[in-house]
Amino acid sequence: MDIYKMMAAKISFQDVLNAIGNGNMTISAGNLKASGQRRTIRVLGEIENPSDLNNFVVKSENGAVYLKDIAEVTFEEKDKTTYAREFGDNVVMLDVKKRAGRNAISAADKIKEIVKQEQANYFPADLHISIANDSSTRTLNQVDDLVNNIIFGIILVVTVLMFFLGFRNALFVGFAIPMSMFMSFMILSTLGYTLNTMILFGMIMGLGMLVDNGIVVVENVYRLMDEGMPKIEAAKKGIGEIAYPIIISTATTVAAFVPPGLWPGIFGQFMKYFPITLSVVLGSSLLVAIFMNSMLVSQFMNTSEKELTRKQLIRLSIILGGLGALILIFGGAMRGLGSVMILTAIMFWVYKYVIKGAAIRFQKRTMSRFEDWYERRLVHALKGRNVYWYFGLTFLLLIAVFMLFGASLGTGRTKVEFFPDNIPNEIYVYIEYPEGTAIEKTNEITKEVEKQVYGLMDDPAYKKNGENFIVTSAVSVVGEGAGNPLTDGGSSAEMPHKGKVTVNFAEFKYRDGVNTEDIRARVQEAVAGIYPGVAISVEKEANGPPAGPPINIELEGRDYDQLINTAEDIRNFLNTKNIEGIEELKIDVNKSKPAMRVNVDREKAGELGVAVGQVGNQLRRSLFGEKAGVFKEDGEDYDINVRFNEDLRYNKSALFNQNIIFRDPASGRIKEIPISAVAKETNTSGFSAIKHRDGNRVVTVYSD
Repeated sequence: MDIYKMMAAKISFQDVLNAIGNGNMTISAGNLKASGQRRTIRVLGEIENPSDLNNFVVKSENGAVYLKDIAEVTFEEKDKTTYAREFGDNVVMLDVKKRAGRNAISAADKIKEIVKQEQANYFPADLHISIANDSSTRTLNQVDDLVNNIIFGIILVVTVLMFFLGFRNALFVGFAIPMSMFMSFMILSTLGYTLNTMILFGMIMGLGMLVDNGIVVVENVYRLMDEGMPKIEAAKKGIGEIAYPIIISTATTVAAFVPPGLWPGIFGQFMKYFPITLSVVLGSSLLVAIFMNSMLVSQFMNTSEKELTRKQLIRLSIILGGLGALILIFGGAMRGLGSVMILTAIMFWVYKYVIKGAAIRFQKRTMSRFEDWYERRLVHALKGRNVYWYFGLTFLLLIAVFMLFGASLGTGRTKVEFFPDNIPNEIYVYIEYPEGTAIEKTNEITKEVEKQVYGLMDDPAYKKNGENFIVTSAVSVVGEGAGNPLTDGGSSAEMPHKGKVTVNFAEFKYRDGVNTEDIRARVQEAVAGIYPGVAISVEKEANGPPAGPPINIELEGRDYDQLINTAEDIRNFLNTKNIEGIEELKIDVNKSKPAMRVNVDREKAGELGVAVGQVGNQLRRSLFGEKAGVFKEDGEDYDINVRFNEDLRYNKSALFNQNIIFRDPASGRIKEIPISAVAKETNTSGFSAIKHRDGNRVVTVYSD
């Protein structure tokens, strides 16, 4: 809209909105019954081309005034609120987030399949689509690591037990590991829990604990059978002797994890999975030991070790090795089973010619000597007053350990952290200009920071055969979505003064020993202090629940000005102390956001027949515009927005000297009142945000 032409023709924004709104519509007028037929009447008025708006009559009094006489109609993009780039190239970015309680791996696989199908059947060949920041691969690797730990745990447990119980009986205990894990997965799934980092951690921790009950059951039954008792009777008596002790032992262990399971707050929501998982794993191992292990030993346990002939060993190796090789080559996702079968075949040979002889020597020599030494120690400890000496010495050692640990904490030698410092899988470079900065200016500085970051990532040390092996994706965002989730709370509001560069690193096993924390430190050093007036921070992904920055001082109160002033005083005071470990103190709220205050003279405006709402609407329509209708094309809807021309939109003189045009309801005449006649503007500054905690306003001083 050209405000000067509008004023010359005495046309208001409302006239234009009414003309477009009433002229661009299709409306049903009802049904017409005639000659035994029922016809639907539709009045067609929707435009077929944006240029049709030019011929809309806005005013017909004293000659027709067309829209083209006072405005220019253009069909173009909305004003940009964000920029996105990958490795410096402009992109359209679709951000996909996992819904709570859903399977991230399944969702990622389906997304990849959809993209693959669309690229093959729909998208043009020269359209490049990349998937960045895919965290599902790390989750899948964690699951794979758990499976590998389970398999490796079975091998270690069986190998150790071979030295005490023999090969066949050791397998009974090894059987408890996969069965307990399988039962735990079923129970956790029934409870509605999905796999996450804490559940996987709990599974791995429980791996070494769940064999305890199985060992007690198998060893007790083995002892009774070794004394000459039949299998079934030995199983019944053996289970009866140790059922209550292992139930009580498991219950006391689970009881130790009850308090962490009741941990309140955000940390409790994160940490509760660990004690719950351990409790489920231990409970599952108890059921497997009492019911499944007892069933197996009652049928298959034997105190005499059966000799495996060379011919049987070759036949077994051919079967296991052959099937394993086929699965390894053609098994696809089941290739791991092939590796296990081949390893099992190899372990049979190792057992026959290495482990078995060593186990026999261990049982007859080493174990006998250890038992004799242990018996002598017990006899000596229980003789006369030696009991008191042993007890006193043990108690003194306990006190000494506590004292040494306290001294280590006091000197700082032992550091206490809620979560250990992690090696980053992603780093984020946050760029922030003062409030009120135009997005175009923020975009320019973000491009400069990108060059610095990508220059470091292009180091020959991070390349192999010409390919960068350390970086998988690098995405830049300016404006909406560029905020720091720890300080902006995940807000999706427009942030034209902020930018963010996200660098995603390859999986740990592909990094060739490169420490990504060193890369983060290099990036931070490269961008520090070289862009005046710009706040730049380099951070990594949070490890654990959202704990916020390590240094976090919150000030609560009612007077925001006083809170911000106090926060600035605290920041300045701490900066003078040069405290080691503080990176850069920041305040999450400031009052430097440029603003303009418009004060309406109510008395004068009332005398002229102008309301405050009219002044506000006139200015808002001039700057932001107002939706006048919808243009439809090929199934898509495009808003028709009415506002000032760009050359007048940001012209303060044109804004405040424009006339508010309206028809006086008393006289019926058209009135023209300049905004400057009833209002005065003053430049001021406002708060960048207003944050609350428990109903009180809060300002935070924070640092990494």
